Amino acid sequence: MTSPPPTSAALLTDHYELTMVQAARQAGTAGRRSVFELFPRRLPEGRRYGVVAGVGRALDAIEAFRFDGAALAALEGVVDADMLEWLASYRFSGDVWGYAEGEAYFPHSPLLVVEGTFAEAVLLETVLLSVYNHDSAIASAASRMTLAAGGRPCIEMGSRRTHEQAAVAAARAAYVAGFDATSNLAARAAYGVPSAGTAAHSFTLLHDTEADAFRAQVQTLGVGTTLLVDTYDVTEAVRLAVEVAGTDLGAVRLDSGDLGLVARDVRAQLDSLGATSTRIVVTSDLDEHAIAALAAAPVDAYGVGTQLVTGSGHPTCGFVYKLVAREGPDGELVPVAKRSTDKASVGGRKYALRRVSASGTAQAEVVGIGERPEDDATPTGTSDRSLLVPLVAAGEVVGRASLEEARARHRASVAELPRAVTMMSAGEPVIPTVFEQ
Repeated sequence: MTSPPPTSAALLTDHYELTMVQAARQAGTAGRRSVFELFPRRLPEGRRYGVVAGVGRALDAIEAFRFDGAALAALEGVVDADMLEWLASYRFSGDVWGYAEGEAYFPHSPLLVVEGTFAEAVLLETVLLSVYNHDSAIASAASRMTLAAGGRPCIEMGSRRTHEQAAVAAARAAYVAGFDATSNLAARAAYGVPSAGTAAHSFTLLHDTEADAFRAQVQTLGVGTTLLVDTYDVTEAVRLAVEVAGTDLGAVRLDSGDLGLVARDVRAQLDSLGATSTRIVVTSDLDEHAIAALAAAPVDAYGVGTQLVTGSGHPTCGFVYKLVAREGPDGELVPVAKRSTDKASVGGRKYALRRVSASGTAQAEVVGIGERPEDDATPTGTSDRSLLVPLVAAGEVVGRASLEEARARHRASVAELPRAVTMMSAGEPVIPTVFEQ
């Protein structure tokens, strides 16, 4: 029987990060001041914008990035003894700036700018990409879903469709992007995401009759509960639901069939029974397109699972983490860039702002190379928005924000974008990215 793997956060990295540092230390270049940038070369195919998520989790990872005894033991044979000794005292002591959580992003947006020695900063590459690529993929899908929902509540229900820890991160990211609740209790405990849930089909099947199941649920959870009405016959179940709970029944849930058609029939039946305030919740493999198609249906809330936790077809954002500047012979930062075909990067330290029109509508993502872009303020007082905020200063986290702040930022950021952002069809980014040097 083998032992479980060590759990140190510092091992959430790739083998070559450590061998690079070992070689750089031997070459005398590991201590060179360096600037790394985490950015997307492009948006996922057909997407018009993306949403930054995982910032808080990334800050947690930076704080917890320590090589403890178990981690060092696991690395014997990977690096030499001198490198192990260096890793034992590793602490990131540099600076990090980044887009705040919940902010929209576009191609080449410098989502993170990490400055420190090469050795310190390169070790964070894999864990930062892991967090940002996953969480931003979920938040980007969730944002499109909440836009399609048009203000109707959305509930995250995808825990059983992904890795158990990814499910917790997904619930957090979905909440940042406007979802109202999750079914995942670990996300509630870890991050304070509101949780919701009532019963599944197995609860109905457990009882001798559907009416018995409904009575048991109402007696325990009250008449404001949500009763699942498609285990057998929907029409009969709706009748029984109102008979058991009364006309103050909170909601009924539909999980199969032509949801738009069934919802219309159920709404008519509920109204005829006097349950005019009873809501209709729909689930069953929903994505943003299915939600948009239900816009005219009498649906009050959506439960979304598989498509959400898999990024609705785009489970990663394709973010990369590249060295864009490093210390030269005279101590000044020298821009560096990769020139590979289809994978070229833009050298130089980056700054970013969102160019905003006099009416308050975003017009462009402006990325300055080497210096900050000029704020194009208007006579009416409308000002461009600087996008990079301090997250870590001299190794200390300074930019932690609450999930409620991230949710508010997401709402404001998306509301600022051109109206084309509401279109669910494939298209180009709603604003261009412009480089200024």
